[in-house]
Amino acid sequence: MTLTKPNLLPALESLKQKLAGDLKFDSLTKTLYATDASVYREMPLAVAFPKNEDDLRELIVFAKAHKTSLIPRTAGTSLAGQCVGNGIVVDVSKYFTSILEFNQEEKWVRVQPGVVRDELNRFLKPHGLFFSPITSTANRAMIGGMVGNNSSGTTSIVYGTTRDKVQELKTLLSDGSTALFGALDKEQFDQKCQADSLEGEIYRQIKLELSDPVAQKSIEENFPKKSIHRRNTGYAVDALLDSEIFQEEGEPFNFCKLLTGSEGTLAFTTEIKIALDPLPDPLEVVVAAHFDSIHQSMLAAQVAMKHPATAVELMDKIILDCTKESIEYSKNRYFVEGDPMALLMVEFTGKSEEEARSKASKLVEDLQKAGLGYAYPVIGPDKTKSAWALRSAGLGLLANIPGDRKAVACIEDTAVDIEDLAAYIDEFDKMMEAYGQEPVHYAHAGAGEIHLRPILDLKKKTDQEEFYRISLDVAKLVKKYNGSLSGEHGDGRVRAPFIPMMVGEDNYQLFRRIKYTWDPDNIFNPGKIVDTAPMNTFLRYEPDMHTPEQETLMDFGHVGGFLRMAEKCNGSGDCRKLPASGGTMCPSYQATRNEKDTTRGRANTLREFLTMDKKPNPFDHPEIKEALDLCLSCKGCTAECPSNVDMASLKAEFLYQYQQQNGVPLRSKAFAYINDLNGLAGILPGLSNFVLKNGLTGNLVKNVLGVAPKRELPAIQKVTLRKWFRENYALLPVPEKIVKTIYLFVDEFTNYNDPHIGIAAVKLLRKLGYEIMITQHQESGRSALSKGLLEKARKHADANVKLFDGLIDGNTPLVGIEPSAILGFRDEYPKLVSKPLVEAAKKLKFHTLLIDEFIGREIAAGNITSSQFTQESKSIKLHGHCHQKALSSLTWTQKMLTLPANYKVETIPSGCCGMAGSFGYEKEHYEVSMQIGEMVLFPAVRTADSEVEIAAPGTSCRHQIADGTGRKSKHPVEILWEAVR
Repeated sequence: MTLTKPNLLPALESLKQKLAGDLKFDSLTKTLYATDASVYREMPLAVAFPKNEDDLRELIVFAKAHKTSLIPRTAGTSLAGQCVGNGIVVDVSKYFTSILEFNQEEKWVRVQPGVVRDELNRFLKPHGLFFSPITSTANRAMIGGMVGNNSSGTTSIVYGTTRDKVQELKTLLSDGSTALFGALDKEQFDQKCQADSLEGEIYRQIKLELSDPVAQKSIEENFPKKSIHRRNTGYAVDALLDSEIFQEEGEPFNFCKLLTGSEGTLAFTTEIKIALDPLPDPLEVVVAAHFDSIHQSMLAAQVAMKHPATAVELMDKIILDCTKESIEYSKNRYFVEGDPMALLMVEFTGKSEEEARSKASKLVEDLQKAGLGYAYPVIGPDKTKSAWALRSAGLGLLANIPGDRKAVACIEDTAVDIEDLAAYIDEFDKMMEAYGQEPVHYAHAGAGEIHLRPILDLKKKTDQEEFYRISLDVAKLVKKYNGSLSGEHGDGRVRAPFIPMMVGEDNYQLFRRIKYTWDPDNIFNPGKIVDTAPMNTFLRYEPDMHTPEQETLMDFGHVGGFLRMAEKCNGSGDCRKLPASGGTMCPSYQATRNEKDTTRGRANTLREFLTMDKKPNPFDHPEIKEALDLCLSCKGCTAECPSNVDMASLKAEFLYQYQQQNGVPLRSKAFAYINDLNGLAGILPGLSNFVLKNGLTGNLVKNVLGVAPKRELPAIQKVTLRKWFRENYALLPVPEKIVKTIYLFVDEFTNYNDPHIGIAAVKLLRKLGYEIMITQHQESGRSALSKGLLEKARKHADANVKLFDGLIDGNTPLVGIEPSAILGFRDEYPKLVSKPLVEAAKKLKFHTLLIDEFIGREIAAGNITSSQFTQESKSIKLHGHCHQKALSSLTWTQKMLTLPANYKVETIPSGCCGMAGSFGYEKEHYEVSMQIGEMVLFPAVRTADSEVEIAAPGTSCRHQIADGTGRKSKHPVEILWEAVR
């Protein structure tokens, strides 16, 4: 089917007017939805965001009338290309997000398909229940997608798959009629068969097809072993055969078993009723068994499955090596001993820690007796979350393999009987060796499903061909062991072409008859499961496509250039997690729930337009500008994105390049030159503040610059930090002993707007015995960076690196107060400075510390002690700066603030405050800025008792807290200075 007909545009415009929700068909939106987490790319006709079932009926009518299709989508984390197609992508993640009904006594819940799995479980937890299938994407995966793929996750060995939990599905059929599918006895089934409707035809067909003894025998002989609980190859007609319609002692018939795992190809689901499980025992431990070979770990998985484990998961050396380079996940490697070829992580739960540890110790004993493994650390309940975070990051971390060769999803979903696993993996590894491959192994060893990935460069025609050949050979090997080619990720476009081989031609034709009975016009997600295009077509890259090289001012050479930084995104969608999941990434998405505002959406936009670009200036695309508009440059992605896509640097470079063609806006110039403007205003601070603060002139300034009217512009202080230091430092009491000399970086914000914080810092450090030096360095360049004025930022960076190169070392660090200013030395300077200064910048970054870090390290060294501070009690709520959380750690601030013996610190689980430098001041961004603040930060501050101190290291954060709550917050250094004896 072709969707390039120009006459469809009026029809789409007409459809748009009929929908209560949204319909978009601009180039940016279509680009955002042309891919998912798979290797496929196909430009859709349009993207719909339906608000209700009437919208879906209109879409069905349109698809039938115009011979197009509907592709259902939730979080878009599909690995097999289920969400990619040339029809209308129907995104239910924005509006179909309600929990509709909950029955605690009967242990079930009814939800719309866009409900996030972890959000549902947060709702259920107070009632002692949970939805048990847990995928590595659980903080953004949605129930509709889990039903579509029959998701399983780490605990399926105990709780089963999504198919085992689905009780009822409310759907729209291909004629627009509503059908509620659920459990039926024989009488009810026969009644359904009598109906003169599409629903009746569906029941009649399945009865006719599956009553045939020849068909039953074919299914029994050709489908995967029933001992494999992860069986998703094709339609689950084998599960329907277990019903009382076809077996004497069968269970009630339920079409939900067929629909679960059908990838949206048969009907459009609007409501889902699922069974719930009691919460597991509260205390868990994890045995992290270390092995010198994959084979040993496979044998160990068989041993582990003889114990009451709740999860048995594998990580191989390739993934473990990737974690070393990740800012976020390297912190979670604390239990890794030596350099294992594989880790088997086995979880046990108990009502007490002792009970859980007792189960764990029995496994360790058995592994030792069997001579399997060389180390068996047992991770306690307080650390298991971080250990599992290391395992869950596997998919995204694989994108960090340098260059264009990546671990490709094509054979990663095979499942075999656990007793066949070691032999199967041995054969698989020999096969891969013949291909010259060192494949990646990870995930669900206990379920007989190891995620296996070859390393390929799908930009090359030869590797695209090998992509097919490897997939074909693995399909043959899985068939040899009567396994399932698809365990939990679905068939989609990548595995469906092999279904005839996996289940036999007769069963494949049965699948086709089912599909076209349910969906005669092929409008529901065509080309998935049946009648699929060859699996090496519609890939993201044309064969032997040249990767354009863009000349950039910042250096992206460490990842192969600007475009390859964007290409690191593999679509896993970690940037779609919601505020309750914690972390910072991606604040604008959390506020808007628009794919455009995710790191993934921005990366896909950059990749698409830069790869397909024909313009003299490849960055001159308004679509890219729109996609990056709400990026707050919070740097959350540099740490929390498993692929470490550095969107803040990409945005800075893009703005620089775009502005070469389109000019620099006045407001951007004003913010970029804020230090210079503050210097001028500081000559007559009283007059400057009068102009900025009074209604008439202040509003005029805001209007000219496009600043939000409700914002308070920061005041200029009468005395700068530099001036105070020159006049007062020598007058401070001299410590009895000088512990260390430091250089204090006087950033542009502290100097002019918050000198009182700088003064507190100087007094505190001097009191504690430190010699403080201040030089005539230049501003940090942060404001210029954020606005894309990279030449100005480079000038400041070059000057600062030259100055401090000979002054700073391990004994004499450079210490800064404002996180966004000082942490630029670590993050941007090495890739911003002129080439001759790169090595000096890299050296300098290791001796540059945030003041919280410096004090925290001095506490750890015993140079600062609690005896130097008050014994009074104080409660503090701490909001961390985004850059600090991404590039340093809040642990230092917590350590610093709890140094006074009776100070208690509660860290607010907030992400970005929403101000993000100038972002929140900008008129068009004000609403989103405040939305972000309202997610976690503002409510936490408002509910704090009046005597609770609010601490915030960032100047932007303190202004946002004041504007959003009316509360005054302090820099942690101020609080600590006030606590000095």
